[in-house]
Amino acid sequence: MSVASPTIQKFAAVADCELVTRAIAGRDDSFEELVRRYQRPLVSYVYRMTGNYESALDLTQEVFIKVYGSLARYRPEYKFSTWIYRIAHNTAIDHLRRHSTREQELEVATPEGDTYEKPYASGAPTPEEESVRAERRAEIEDVIGSLPASYRELIVLRHAHDLSYDEIAEVTGLPLGTVKNRIFRAREAMRTPLVERGITGI
Repeated sequence: MSVASPTIQKFAAVADCELVTRAIAGRDDSFEELVRRYQRPLVSYVYRMTGNYESALDLTQEVFIKVYGSLARYRPEYKFSTWIYRIAHNTAIDHLRRHSTREQELEVATPEGDTYEKPYASGAPTPEEESVRAERRAEIEDVIGSLPASYRELIVLRHAHDLSYDEIAEVTGLPLGTVKNRIFRAREAMRTPLVERGITGI
């Protein structure tokens, strides 16, 4: 049985907003705990947006630098997770706009003929069971990766990072109705390719 490290145990019951307050007061260990909590999910999120792991690592570091410099402007009535994902979203978009290899993806036409700017833009099992799960995850990731970036980001936020529709709207700056509509369309777009791969119930 694994045992949590003393640092993790120390902060286990401390809310994000309290860690922010302590960090503002000069408690470096509190900011380090925020980094520990959010580093991996943010790298995953930014990687899904950029498609480049090294860039995702660099951009996540940039996000935490921005967060550290902006802590005093954080408003505790909002969830810290939503606030930091919003900063990550904007940082990734800025990166994509600076790199011409992705410029052709900045606009997309929907099947309805609309054109819009993409809001950039997953008991212990047996080895056999783990292999099947890994293959299934890879199949799902492949289908998600084939979505337009505007749909892909919303699906990742909803299903990989468990954000609510309201939180996704806050992160992306999209109207709530647009978020719900695009997630619905993304799921519909995923349905047939997933069924063709023998995957149902997603």
